[in-house]
Amino acid sequence: MKEEEREQRLRERDIARLRRKKNRPFTFVSVFFILIFVSLIGYLIYFDAIKSDDFINSPYNTRQDTFSDRVVRGSIQSSDGEVLAQTNVYEDGTEERTYPFANIFAHAVGYDTNGKSGLESEANFQLLTSHSFFLEQMKNEFLGKKNQGDTVISSLNADLQTTAYNSLGDRRGAVVVIEPSTGRILAMVSKPDFNPNTIAQDWDTLVNDENNSSLLNRATNGAYPPGSTFKVVTALDYFRQKGSLEGYSYLCQGSITVHGQEDFYSAFAHSCNCAFADMGLNLGAGSLRSTAEDLLFNKALPLNSYKTSRFTLEKNSANALVMQTSIGQGNTLVSPMHMALITSAIANDGVLMKPTMIDKIVNNSGDTVKETEKTEYKRLMTSNEAGILGKLMKNVVENGTASALNGRGYTVAGKTGSAEFDENGSSHSWFIGYSNVDNPDIAIAVIVENGGTGSEAAVPIAGDVFEIG
Repeated sequence: MKEEEREQRLRERDIARLRRKKNRPFTFVSVFFILIFVSLIGYLIYFDAIKSDDFINSPYNTRQDTFSDRVVRGSIQSSDGEVLAQTNVYEDGTEERTYPFANIFAHAVGYDTNGKSGLESEANFQLLTSHSFFLEQMKNEFLGKKNQGDTVISSLNADLQTTAYNSLGDRRGAVVVIEPSTGRILAMVSKPDFNPNTIAQDWDTLVNDENNSSLLNRATNGAYPPGSTFKVVTALDYFRQKGSLEGYSYLCQGSITVHGQEDFYSAFAHSCNCAFADMGLNLGAGSLRSTAEDLLFNKALPLNSYKTSRFTLEKNSANALVMQTSIGQGNTLVSPMHMALITSAIANDGVLMKPTMIDKIVNNSGDTVKETEKTEYKRLMTSNEAGILGKLMKNVVENGTASALNGRGYTVAGKTGSAEFDENGSSHSWFIGYSNVDNPDIAIAVIVENGGTGSEAAVPIAGDVFEIG
């Protein structure tokens, strides 16, 4: 009897094992689909909590336009409390978007008619979202009234912007001002410009005017030869290769300007093209390219809209092109914003902060909805390297081509540039620099198209901005 029971147990065990073997594929399939389902639920929760705002806020998402059916577009203000854009609602319910400063903030704030640009595009979702008190929202919805959209407090400073705008005058060019320690964009001017209050009426003229390209934001999307401002790149590459600037010597016997015997500091201060062309040959095209790309040439910039800066030297590039490139000519092209970012990193011990143009979002009662965090984007150079470049740039102001900025109530470090752009030797006027050298407060990049040397046109504009900053 015991033998029969044992055999029965063995048979039952074999049957169970066989069933498990047959069910194993079904178990795997079931577990697989359960994992897919759980993953899908997890992603939906993640998307709704974290990514949905980014998706909705995409300028390519036309769903945003429907928000205006129930929300009055919010205002844009400067960091010092000036209204830069607002929506007026009249008794008959019609709405009008107005820009109190007209042309002054044209490219930075942008427009909301015939498409969107500037902050009007970047902050579109926030402007069409209302965080009014929920009882107020319920009351408005019950009465069929629109809720008031949130207000965007920008990083733009009205005094700095107005000063830069007026100082540039009727000349073509751009001015960018950044707070190095935070990345906050304090001013961004581009000329020729337009009046966003009349953009609809002027649209056909603006889009067909190839001579002025007034809609083009030259600050972020302009592409210019950097001229001698590029010598900060060549100088950085030299320091990285040699480990020191001491011991450099060059006898400048140029055909136009003769500087005589130069050490590195005097060559940089006097912007000696002969010395830096000689340096470029010794450094080599590959090394210059590597350092340029460390400073984001040929790379993405941490901006929503920009023109990628171009650096084309290869290891086998001809010597003549290497010499031209090392002084900021050749095929190199850069935007004023990019040069401002490099300058900002130099002023901030080598660290580039992520540039931002929005400080915070507030509701119609002034309560903060969201505040922009100041984040480090990337270390472009070591603190020691930034200190060396800062010392060189300070010497440019104290003993070189930007001496007009010396002897004021504040210290300045900078670099001038004259970027030739045609066969007649016509040149754009450049200046990059920062003020309050021991504790930098603002970094700036200025370009004046066909403005001559950097000291002629760009330096005085920077000086006007520094006085306000």
